Amino acid sequence: RDRQQPARVLNDSMGDTDMSEELFEPRNIIVTGGCGFIGSNFVHYVVNNHPDVHVTVLDKLTYAGNRENIAGLPADRVELVVGDICDAELLERIVPGCDAIVHYAAESHNDNSIADPEPFLRTNVEGTYCLLEACRKHDVRYHHVSTDEVYGDLALDDPARFTEETPYKPSSPYSSTKAASDMLVRAWTRTYGLRTTISNCSNNYGPFQHVEKFIPRQITNILCGIKPKLYGDGLNVRDWIHTEDHSSAVWAILTKGRYGETYLIGADGEKNNIDVLHAILEGMGKAADDFDWVRDRPGHDRRYAIDSSKLRRELGWKPKHTDFAQGLASTIEWYRENEQWWRPAKESTEAKYKAQGQ
Repeated sequence: RDRQQPARVLNDSMGDTDMSEELFEPRNIIVTGGCGFIGSNFVHYVVNNHPDVHVTVLDKLTYAGNRENIAGLPADRVELVVGDICDAELLERIVPGCDAIVHYAAESHNDNSIADPEPFLRTNVEGTYCLLEACRKHDVRYHHVSTDEVYGDLALDDPARFTEETPYKPSSPYSSTKAASDMLVRAWTRTYGLRTTISNCSNNYGPFQHVEKFIPRQITNILCGIKPKLYGDGLNVRDWIHTEDHSSAVWAILTKGRYGETYLIGADGEKNNIDVLHAILEGMGKAADDFDWVRDRPGHDRRYAIDSSKLRRELGWKPKHTDFAQGLASTIEWYRENEQWWRPAKESTEAKYKAQGQ
């Protein structure tokens, strides 16, 4: 295909705010993990909002990646390459000529990381290294998608929220490998001058999320006639953001963010797990106590909370989906209408949780 060079233009709207002096306008981007939940939503966002951009999706198609997540997108805009981010030879074939990599691919499920940390080390650490080296060799802009879990957790009664200056304190094999990958990005930026940014985001919800995750698990349990399951005491707090808002924030950082900087993405959506479950039950016509308690996961973080004021102040970003009840209702409806998408993974997922006592 014809690869155009990315445009770099002066951003006249920046005024006196502390922002990059130029607007980066990519034409050809690689999205790793673009068949996964958050990555595929980003691909949809780019296709729907930026018609001049061609997307190459690089995905290994593990259990969490589903080619159906990008089915129906125009073939002249989206190309799927099935492969491993640790495959240096493959990267050497597809990275030259692209002008940005947006790195979503990750092993991300905490329970899986506790049972077997090795795949998390390979994908999250070694995979990030391989991508950074490919970007260094071919002078490609790199954006790294990370998680708020690298900061550990906050006490339930702590008024503080995570900021870009919060020290790293990961709790699980998953979050420790994401913390390691963040540090690699910073080192490659300082040592080799790579054009990079990092974003750490709070918990996402929305369409295309695997049924192992909290919100879709409860929704699909109810649709299957199974009682929802709640960890521990249900008081663990997560800071929820709709995945479309995450996508718009990543695009803002990719195109306007200052190189070498980290931006936290959040939508002021703190809610504890039992309140989220009650909202799901209510939205699906069930009684508030119609669920089962299950044992807590080891090392379960108590509270996450994001302060996204730097992102909003510097790049002018703001979330669109600020009504959680409305966003949850549309998510429930998506799972109602797309049973053929989630049904194949449901039985095996529940069997795995049952074996764990959850």
